[in-house]
Amino acid sequence: MTKIELITALTQKGNCTRKEADEALTLVTDVIIESLIAGEKVHLTGLGTFEIHERKAKETKNPRSGKKMTVPAKNAPAFRASKSLKEAVNKK
Repeated sequence: MTKIELITALTQKGNCTRKEADEALTLVTDVIIESLIAGEKVHLTGLGTFEIHERKAKETKNPRSGKKMTVPAKNAPAFRASKSLKEAVNKK
């Protein structure tokens, strides 16, 4: 599902305009991103948890040249699905 398809689904289920659905989705994603940048976890009951995982710097080998290189440390966003989401997806 793309962002446009999600906005269309929100307009149908939420009885709102496309513009309102787009603004709401943009606000939600902006708040999640700002919270992650601030180092906070975002827990949405029934959906899951967004959090930042710190990756340490590591030495690796370039697959093309075979030369050793260092990958710098970085923060990576992660999503962990809730138990109820996992159960809903696995129902048959």
